[in-house]
Amino acid sequence: MDLLFLIGIVLFLLGLMASIGLHEIGHLVPAKLFGVRVTQYMVGFGPTMWSRRRGETEYGVKWIPLGGYIRMIGMLPPRAGDDPGKVRSVSTGPWQGLIENAREVALEEVRPGDEDRVFYRKPWWQKVIIMTGGPAMNFVLAFVLFAVVLMGFGVTVHKTEIASVPACVKTAAQYAANPECTAADAASPAAAAGLRPGDVIVSVAGRPAATWEAATRAIRGSGAGPVQIGITRDGQPMTVTATLIAQDRESLDEPGKTERVGYLGVSPKQVIEKQDFGAVVVHMGDITSRTAAALLRFPEKMVGVWNAAFSGEERDKDGPIGVIGVSRIGGEIAASDAPLENKAAVFVSLLASFNLAIGLFNLIPLLPLDGGHIAGGLWEGVKRGFARVTRRPEPAHVDIAKVLPLTYVLAFTMIIMAGLLMYADLVNPIRLAG
Repeated sequence: MDLLFLIGIVLFLLGLMASIGLHEIGHLVPAKLFGVRVTQYMVGFGPTMWSRRRGETEYGVKWIPLGGYIRMIGMLPPRAGDDPGKVRSVSTGPWQGLIENAREVALEEVRPGDEDRVFYRKPWWQKVIIMTGGPAMNFVLAFVLFAVVLMGFGVTVHKTEIASVPACVKTAAQYAANPECTAADAASPAAAAGLRPGDVIVSVAGRPAATWEAATRAIRGSGAGPVQIGITRDGQPMTVTATLIAQDRESLDEPGKTERVGYLGVSPKQVIEKQDFGAVVVHMGDITSRTAAALLRFPEKMVGVWNAAFSGEERDKDGPIGVIGVSRIGGEIAASDAPLENKAAVFVSLLASFNLAIGLFNLIPLLPLDGGHIAGGLWEGVKRGFARVTRRPEPAHVDIAKVLPLTYVLAFTMIIMAGLLMYADLVNPIRLAG
């Protein structure tokens, strides 16, 4: 195996571990600020590789680098009949939480003086802040990493200037067989219209085209037939008429799907441009909405993963991918022939996207995810607010452990999906190229 490929895998795993560590710091810092006793801060799960105690908290690293957790005393309120000197212990990490829930949540001693340092006694808003801190840290980290890529490295921008005009139209199979144009190949609409490299597209069908995307959408939307293309050539405005043809192309709005669109046959000039802060905000908003939409389609996408794993179908490049798969992509980035700066930009962008996905996934309002605890805190706030308004006695603390049967269902589902992703990433991985 290529040494650079291995280095890429290791670097991504280190970046993932750092992201997990920062996620748990997002829980740890507000927990300590609000006076909750935190007994453990761990990156990974399983047997302990290394640990050290500082004050009342044990800090350490576990052998399995697929999660992390902090353990706060009293995350769940006591049940009727429980020993008043003990509280149920559960952790923030989903995998560690699953393990503890599976053994019906161990009891942990409450030391003298710690009665008000248990998590469940804290005001609902403090609980929400503590549990939101982890995903929020992932969002901050994703934003910072995207800022490094967009503002530091820059991104490829497609200009409206034409870089190349193919002489003919070929399918992928025809091009693979013979990239040269022959008398049997039809001339491309752009070449037939007299378009040349260096021409700048300014309008399509009378509509201004300030960006390459706008020009592309206008050309696609025009369908087959004649269309007027406004250009500037050597600084002089002019209009040419191109007879577009219909082709099946990948959808701009739904990657992976094809649609019948108008085809001109030109390629844009590409330049690397550093973006401003506003572009980072727009990019973060756009990719967050797309990632959230992908999570909503997660069960549907897992069907495609199953088919890819057991039927040999091509993996959906926008479908789910596990730690093994994304680490493998990190290896492909490192082993590619791209310039070092390009490798670094793609690598950082990949880590940013993974952080964003982790943050959104953890907000799902189900145990053992952070979102389940957040939902419990918000529900407690609603109940207590309603009691104050109606002058009723203050209700008991919300016991989110009452939904443990649902947690077990989710746990089983998560284990199955994680195993399926792991298998698919090994036998039919998503690759950077191809």
